Amino acid sequence: MPILNKEEAQVLLKKVLGYSKADECAASLSGEEGGNIRYARNAVSTAGEMSRMSLSVSSSFGKKTGTATIDEFDDASLEKVVRRSEELAQLAPENPEHMPLLGPQTFDESITYVPSTAAITPDTRAEAVGRSIQVAKDAKLQAAGYIENTTGFRAIMNSKGLFAYDKDTDVIFSVTTRNEEGTGSGYAARGFNDVSKLDTFTATQIASRKAAGSVGARAIEPGKYTVILEPVAVTYMLENMFYGLDARSADEGRSFMSKPGGGNRLGEQLMDPKITIYSDPFNTELPSSTWNGEGQAMTKRTWIDKGVVKNLSYSRFWADKKGVAPVPGPGNIIMEGGTESLEEMIKNTEKGILVSRLWYIRMVDPQTLLLTGLTRDGTFYIENGEIKFPVKNFRFNESPVIMLNNVEALGRPERSISVESYRSYLVPPIKVRDFTFTSLSDAV
Repeated sequence: MPILNKEEAQVLLKKVLGYSKADECAASLSGEEGGNIRYARNAVSTAGEMSRMSLSVSSSFGKKTGTATIDEFDDASLEKVVRRSEELAQLAPENPEHMPLLGPQTFDESITYVPSTAAITPDTRAEAVGRSIQVAKDAKLQAAGYIENTTGFRAIMNSKGLFAYDKDTDVIFSVTTRNEEGTGSGYAARGFNDVSKLDTFTATQIASRKAAGSVGARAIEPGKYTVILEPVAVTYMLENMFYGLDARSADEGRSFMSKPGGGNRLGEQLMDPKITIYSDPFNTELPSSTWNGEGQAMTKRTWIDKGVVKNLSYSRFWADKKGVAPVPGPGNIIMEGGTESLEEMIKNTEKGILVSRLWYIRMVDPQTLLLTGLTRDGTFYIENGEIKFPVKNFRFNESPVIMLNNVEALGRPERSISVESYRSYLVPPIKVRDFTFTSLSDAV
């Protein structure tokens, strides 16, 4: 039952709305199934399967709204959750930002579902993990990792006649490798809709080379350096910026997109002309849904165009307040790159530092987007186009906005996953000048 097709979801949601006595009613139905394996010290520690489905109902009387959820789907339970949402609505205060529900909309069918990923079995996961563990054993390293696949659907319907349905698949993998002494560490992470693109063997080889190569790290002075950030590091560095492409927080003076004196930075040259960032639900490497939770269509949209702020997202309420058209937030993030490989970027660097991964990133100042965090899992000194030796990890204090004004080169974009948010991005390796390292770290 957890994965309903479009017709089954539509029938269930119509039944739910049939129980409604509210001025407006909206129902959201979602389900997923899949499995996972977690391993450490070259041995599986846990494995599991999951299957779940839930229904959320929101009822409104005027500007008063109540929401209730349930995971039972007999007729009595469906009516009960509708009644509960109506009771909560009557108790709720009026919402001054309440917006009426949207009517019928037209959405293109997404490309997020891949049958081969939906067909993953426990044996498929076990074989993928087995390949990863064997790489670590052959390299005399210890591997710890996680693999998870999900197949899911979601559907929404409201009393104004809107209906939307989407189905997707996803598989994520991450691995950390270390030597027995704990003095060298490497990392790799991958995420795809299509399992045929996942190669746990090669990913673990990359992590293993980092682990072996990071042994004997030397301490060098903190300061400003030319830095090459691999795609995983770019993902962690820019993720907070991607979340900040919002007009309201900018207009209210709460973000790096705020203009001194009021307003936002739409139309301003905020970054280097090499930087273009956009969303596209039909990007084959990083597809996303063609609609959002409010029932708005998601289309290709450029956020940063050659360094200029081209668009910010506007909620329906904020767009109405400002007298502009609503702009849904990004469903995915794609950053244009160049044609150089990572190896070519290293070869073209006279002196610099290669950063494999960043972690424990925290916000210092939202208005400048100043972040602090640490390097880890392989940091290396580059000289005359070659990696000379591993260096001890650093703490950094840097703003992605400043960083993207100091870009020297962009490599080929790759799909990279943040295991903290479980979101994937399509980003290139980036070479920047004057990246600020403030102190050394004993972390491996």
